[in-house]
Parts: sequence; C-alpha cells; structure tokens
Amino acid sequence: MTADHGDTGGRAGDTEPVGAQELAQPPENAEVVFGERLPDALRYAELLADAGVRRGLIGPREVPRLWGRHLLNCAVLSEIVPDGVTVCDVGSGAGLPGIPLALVRPDLRITLLEPLLRRTTFLQEAVELLGLDHVTVVRGRAEEVLGTLEPVHVVTARAVAPLDRLAGWGVPLLRPYGEMLALKGDTAEQELTGARSALQKLGVVRTSVVQVGTGVVHPPSTVVRAEVGESPGGVRFAAKRAKAARAGRAGRRRR
Repeated sequence: MTADHGDTGGRAGDTEPVGAQELAQPPENAEVVFGERLPDALRYAELLADAGVRRGLIGPREVPRLWGRHLLNCAVLSEIVPDGVTVCDVGSGAGLPGIPLALVRPDLRITLLEPLLRRTTFLQEAVELLGLDHVTVVRGRAEEVLGTLEPVHVVTARAVAPLDRLAGWGVPLLRPYGEMLALKGDTAEQELTGARSALQKLGVVRTSVVQVGTGVVHPPSTVVRAEVGESPGGVRFAAKRAKAARAGRAGRRRR
C-alpha cells in the first residue's frame, strides 16, 4: 500500500515553519461538531500547522483552510459511523479522518494504520497530546497486517488511492458485514461506477454515495460507502486470513 493521504499539498522537503497566526480561528460550527473537545481540536489544528508542515505531512497552503477543508470535513463522517464499533483508518497520514473522528466519538476504538515512520511518529505524538486513549497507532501496510490486525467493523480512508485500489487494501480488513467509508470529492460517482466489478470480487454486496455534514461544511463531505457480506475481500482473502491465523496459532504454541 502506497498512501499519499497525509501530504495534502505539501512536499517532503518543506522545512519553512508556518506561524500559528496563519491558522484561522475555529468557525462557529466547530463548537457544534467538537463540543467539549473543541480545545483539543484546536491543539490538533495547531500541531498540523506547525509540526505537520515542518515534517512535510501537510502543505503550507492548507493551513488557513484546516478547519473547513480538513478537520470539520473529516469529523462529520461520524454521522454515519455506528455506535461503539471498531475502526481502522487506512493510510492515516497526518491523522485525517481518524483523529477528528476520534475527538467527536469516544465510543469508537480506532486504529490509525500508516506505513511511513515519520507519519506514525507524528500520529503517536498527536494521540498522546490529545489524550486519545481509545486510539492505537500501527505502522504497516494494509496487506501486511491482514491476519494480525483484528478485523474491524469500519474502514475509513481519505485521499489514499483510487477506489478500486483502496478497496483492495481496506475491504479485507473488515469483519463480515462491515463497511468501508471513503471520503471522496466530485469524482465519487464516477469512481464507484468504474470500481463496481472490483468491489464485487472483494465481497462488497452494497454500495452508495452519501453526503454528510449538510449545514456544517460547504459543500457537504462526499462518502463512498461499500458494505460487505460474509466474506470480506472475497475467497482469495478468506484463504489468506485463515493461513495467517494458523501461522499465528502455531507461533503461540512454539512460545
């Protein structure tokens, strides 16, 4: 999995710090979305505007629009995430959408999955700073953790890859009857049309494009929803999961 999620307009070589004065104040609707966690959302925004830029996780030009385009855009995903479920944010990058979702939904158990060390270091720092005890950071690619990461109810992703490729990474991580929620833009319907065959082969039984955040973000966030049946990832991945589980049991017996 090669995820470019965290580099929202930035370059790895960006070293010019962006002053906190360039970060806009939270809009009024931020309090509606984040509630009592608004101070923590502000800390996260400040972290993105400073360390996030210096480390090349986010582009300097994104700083003035962090609230509308990134934090609120991701937090409203909570509208369609069921209560008390497990979530894996694939290619989490700078923590979008996983961290805003965690701030508004303490009932969820969230894994931030990211293969690059500089990003997982940032994510771990953010999780500790914000006191997100219900969030775990895992370094790895989706295909590498298959069989070792406990299957989840929901997979989330934002700007990781085209839908067909993203589904190949994310859908196999789901438990039976789980769902993948991919934040997409204007091309959502087009991507879904082009990916239908690949999604069916991966065990997806129902798809839809939904809008979240109406009245909170403009335009509302667009989400591709892909629901799986009893065989997430299809037959091939079921066999791979079973093989990984057998290997895990054998390893425990040897210890």
